[in-house]
Amino acid sequence: MGKLLWLIGIICAVWVIYDVWTKNQRLSETNKILWTIFALIFNIVAAIIYYVVHKSNTER
Repeated sequence: MGKLLWLIGIICAVWVIYDVWTKNQRLSETNKILWTIFALIFNIVAAIIYYVVHKSNTER
């Protein structure tokens, strides 16, 4: 169970970092760096927060 959670965390962190640096042009460099650090430390939580905050805003 621990390895699966670790794998999901890595996938979430990679998704957030990829999306922040390639698709989200509205963020400043500072915010991109902060999201990257946040994604590396709190991977699953960061992915959920990023999705709720940024992805829901782009769909409106």
